[in-house]
Amino acid sequence: MKTRVLVVCLGNICRSPLAHGIFENLLPSNDFFVDSAGTGGYHIGSAPDPRSIAVAKNHGLDISKQKARKFQSEDFVLFDRIFVMDSSNYQNVVELCQNEENLNKVELLTEAAGLNATEVPDPYYDDDGFEQVYQLIHQSCLQIVRKLIAQKKSE
Repeated sequence: MKTRVLVVCLGNICRSPLAHGIFENLLPSNDFFVDSAGTGGYHIGSAPDPRSIAVAKNHGLDISKQKARKFQSEDFVLFDRIFVMDSSNYQNVVELCQNEENLNKVELLTEAAGLNATEVPDPYYDDDGFEQVYQLIHQSCLQIVRKLIAQKKSE
């Protein structure tokens, strides 16, 4: 059975699409399913921000086909692990938790990776921030992928 991973940011157009693309690139698709969502519904159905698409392309990833969607409480049933980009969105996600099992699925991306950074900053209002955000997400995903693959092997 595939491990289902969800990455979440605010609008699902900047950070979570990058993490979605990075995880899909790093995780074996026969063992993992990856998706992304936003806690806000501002961009439902939209492609990722052109700046996220560009930075991903610079690193060999095509995220242009992704479509933004809003995080829903059903995602706790559909996904095994939920990685959130910052504390504000973490709070929005955990407010929808209905039990301890739901809560145990949710982690800040950087904390799950064991990095010193506490959050992935939102680059939406900072054109120069997309590359830095990509690097932080990529570093986080690399660490998490090692853990996820090790867990999968021990199942």
